[in-house]
Parts: sequence; C-alpha cells; structure tokens
Amino acid sequence: MKMKREDIRNVAIIAHVDHGKTTLVDQLLRQSGVFRANQEVQERVMDSNDIERERGITILSKNTAVYYKGTKINIIDTPGHADFGGEVERVLKMVNGVILVVDAFEGAMPQTKFVLKKALELDLHVIVCINKIDRPEARPNEVIDEVLELLMDLDASDDQLDCPFLYASAKAGHAVLDLGDSPENMEPLFDTILKYIPAPEGDPDAGTQVLISTIDYNDYVGRIGVGKVDNGKIAVNQEVMLVNHHDPDKKKKVKISKLYEFEGLGKIEVQEANVGSIVAISGITDIHIGDTLCDPANPQPIPFQKISKPTIAMQFMVNDSPLAGQEGKYVTSRHLRERLMRELNTDVSLRVEDTDSPDCFKVSGRGELHLSVLIENMRREGYEFAVSKAEVLYKEDERGKLLEPMELAYIDVAEEFSGTVIQKISERKGALQGMSLASDGSTRLEFEVPARGLIGFRGEFMTSTKGTGILNTIFDDYAPYKGEIQYRKQGSLIAFEAGESVAYGLFSAQDRGTLFIGAGEKVYAGMVIGQNGKAEDIELNVCKTKHLTNTRSSSADDSLKLTTPKVLSLEEALEFIDKDELLEVTPTSLRIRKKILDARLRKRDTQK
Repeated sequence: MKMKREDIRNVAIIAHVDHGKTTLVDQLLRQSGVFRANQEVQERVMDSNDIERERGITILSKNTAVYYKGTKINIIDTPGHADFGGEVERVLKMVNGVILVVDAFEGAMPQTKFVLKKALELDLHVIVCINKIDRPEARPNEVIDEVLELLMDLDASDDQLDCPFLYASAKAGHAVLDLGDSPENMEPLFDTILKYIPAPEGDPDAGTQVLISTIDYNDYVGRIGVGKVDNGKIAVNQEVMLVNHHDPDKKKKVKISKLYEFEGLGKIEVQEANVGSIVAISGITDIHIGDTLCDPANPQPIPFQKISKPTIAMQFMVNDSPLAGQEGKYVTSRHLRERLMRELNTDVSLRVEDTDSPDCFKVSGRGELHLSVLIENMRREGYEFAVSKAEVLYKEDERGKLLEPMELAYIDVAEEFSGTVIQKISERKGALQGMSLASDGSTRLEFEVPARGLIGFRGEFMTSTKGTGILNTIFDDYAPYKGEIQYRKQGSLIAFEAGESVAYGLFSAQDRGTLFIGAGEKVYAGMVIGQNGKAEDIELNVCKTKHLTNTRSSSADDSLKLTTPKVLSLEEALEFIDKDELLEVTPTSLRIRKKILDARLRKRDTQK
C-alpha cells in the first residue's frame, strides 16, 4: 500500500549556466539556519573543488538538506553546462520536483530548454524562479512569457503549465510571489516548495528498493552510492541484492555496512532510512549508477534512462618529449592508466579505452570543456602526459553511411558582428536556422553546426566579436557527414634546435608571427613556439646568439624590443593544436609540439 511521507521534500535546482543556481542554494542553507549566525562562509559554498570555484561553474551535482517548519527538504544543486548534462539527467530520478532558475535579463537559454525537457519527461512538478530581479536591465514579464512558451513547445501537461512563478535575488537573499510585494527573505520560496512539490511516496511494507543515481568517491571508504529509497526501508547490516535494469545478468548479494543521510553541508550516519529518504551507502565495492539495491526475496530492478553517449575523443599518452619526466610526479603509463580508471568511478559520461600502444589511451567525453576539466585536475595532482587534438566520434547508419554529431549553437552578438559570425560558422559547415533581435539591440543567431566545426572555434569567435559575443551549444543529433573542414588557416612556428630561447633569436622570429614563449625558456627541436601569419609551418632558430665582432656599439643591443608573448591557457592550447601536433601537459608547463619531432621525418610524412 503506497503512502506519502509528508515530512520530506526532494527537489533539484536546474538552470542554464550562470543563472544563479549555486548562489540560490547558498541562501537556502543560510536562511534555514545551517550556519551559525557568526560563521564565516565563503560564497557558492556548494562548489567545493578548486576548478569549480575558479571558473564559477558547477561540474558535479551536490546533495544538501535543510529543515523548514519541521519538514526536511533535500536539495540537489546541478550543473548548467551541456558537457555535464549526464549529471542532470541522473539526479532527476531522485526528486519529485524541480526549481527552474531563469535569469531575469537573459531569459530562457538553450540549457534551460534541455534541463526542463528532461524534468517534464519524468513528469516532475516545476517551480519557476525568475532570478537576478535586481539587475538594472531585468525584464521579468517578458521572461515569464518566454518560459510559458517554452513549456508549451515542450508539450507540458496542464498541471505543469499551471506552475507557480517567483521573483528572486539569490545574491540579496530574498524572493517574492508578486513583483509588487516588498522583499524580505526566502520564506516565500520555502513555502512554495512545501505547497507545490509533492511529498515522496512508496510502500513502506514492500521489499527494499533503492535506485543508485550518483556515485561519490573518496580514498578512505572508496565508492559511495547515493540514491532514494523508493520502497521499503534500508538498514545497516541488512543483506540486499545488487541488480541492474540494463544488465539482467548482474545479481550480487551485498551487505550494507554504513548508511548516511544528508544534513546541511555534511552527511550524518543513520541506522536505517525509510521511503522517500535520500541516502548514501558505503562499503559496496562495485556499485554503479543505475544499480538497484533490492530485497533478495524479490529482486526487482528500477528502470533507468541510458546515459548520453560521448561525442568527442582525445588520445592521452605518456609524454616522450626531450623534456619528459622533469616536472611531473606521475609519468608512466601505469600511473596514467590508474588515474583514468579512477575517474570512471565518478564520471559516467566518460569512456576510457586501450589502443594498439600500451602508452596511449583513447578518452571520450561529452565536449571539450568536459575533457579539459579532467586534464586540469590531473596536472594539478602532479601528472605529466601528452594529449592529441579532440576528434569527434562518428557512427554509421544501417546503410553504411557516415554520420557525425551535430550541435545547436545559440549566439548572442552585437549587430555589427553578426555578418562576420555567420561567415565564420558557414566556413565550418554550419547552417543558420533562425535570427531574432533581443530587447537590448543585440542579435540572437541559431545555427545547426557539426560538433567538429566547433572544435577550436571559441577563441576565434571571441576575437571576431571583440570579446563581447556569447556562445552556447547543445548536442542535437547525428546527421550525415558534412564534408571536410579546414581547422586552422595559419601554420606553426617551430623550434629548430634544442636549448634555451635567447632575446636575439626571438627578435628575428617575432616578425614571422605571434610567439608563445619569452626569453630564457627551454625549447627542443620540433616544439611549436608560435603561430605563423601565413598558412605554412616555418622552422626557426630561437637559441642563436649574436656573433661577436671587434666593433663595439653600446646602443645596438639595447634596441632589441621583444613583443610580449601570447601565453596560451589550457583551453586555448587545446583549440590551437592541429592534427599533427600534441599538447605536452605537466604540472608547471603547457608545451605544444609536433607529433614527429625530427624535421626530415616530418617532411617525408607530409609528402606521403
């Protein structure tokens, strides 16, 4: 017999990137008394790892829980970037409703559509929160119309269309139900959650059923499965059966050694948990996302949506450059393999495959950002390795026709740049789908473009819009191959010999293009030290010093004025490298190099 558990609400916060999800969760935690009145708390406290804090983005979904009027509200903060969409799809299985956060100026964006579609498909109740209401250019009434239009486009049911709207400023910590109300605090949002989000329901007397939706991992206890108790109850020392809807052969008896529930920012140990509770379970070594923990007498797995497949791949390989092993702590293929396999514990959208060479692994993910975050994490942990240019993953249809992944790109630019952007995307086989004018005079362009056409495009896009353009992309579908795309019009400047770069050598090299290095840096033959202004590669000697003569001139050497080198970030370097180049990644340096370092062998390879 199913019953509702009125003392719990499970809700996820979903939105497009940068619309203020994590800041909103901060305020809900603050105002529910999770922190002491005098406690120093950093902003966006849920973004716990360094990269999340530096970039101001959420990468992994996080669980937290607050108490309001005697009800426990489990809140899940989700990522907004399309590359981490796999995280969002899974956690929605744990909740009964979502808070859709929409920026009061930007309105409904591509990722808003993606996350809302997933929520509506699972028949979840929606609360719409128009955030950043205190922005000077906020346009809340128009944004509400946009969201209602989006709900209709996505075939929302009548109940879902009848969703409550709130107006909030997560930064200032207040929400109101009506624009005319005077704002005080977040209570209207708390009350709306209790009123509109259904309480979780299940059969407390049935056999145990817990669907694992997220995996956490730490070095002390290993894998931790997080999921919701759908039926029955779960207790410490209980024997359960581990089964999986997509893998009928998986049947394994396991014992629950530790059980936790979420409270504030931490977990507390509990002895048992009932229907509707979100729990974390440790001590089961091969627990995976999509597994169900069941009563051994009646093992019924809960169906689970398949995780979206990766669309892009890179080769990760052992660094074999002349400077290999000088800066990293972990440099062997064993180290590399162990670290990549460990990443699979928590990241379900990632694939790692062996290749013909024991020193090289094929790593596939959901996008460039997804893989660059992994690379950045690894170099911070002391790993040294090399990566190749990102390539898209093709597939064939039943008639053997080649298909490639397509993306929808939404671009907001000032009107003066729209012609340039359309031309640049057309060169990359993109097709313009729509064009509209925004209220602030900017132009919104909508393209369908091959995923490989967007590889390395961001840097060029930022240059051609003078840093003002906004580019959002989202995976659409596979479509027939669109033909050859030229990635890079300029060639590379390549170092001719090993040594240390000297001002005199760099001075004569800088007329040929843009340099990536300054004086006094280690270089080797075959290393890329800059970008040529023309299409071909040029080899230069940047280690050459001036020949001394008997004539002395005090002013001649002082007049060597070097231009400041362009130091590439990890993303820029990944975008810059071409198919015949590698990026050497160490904890302290990023170096671009040719795959074949020897100039003669390289020439022979090109002629082939």
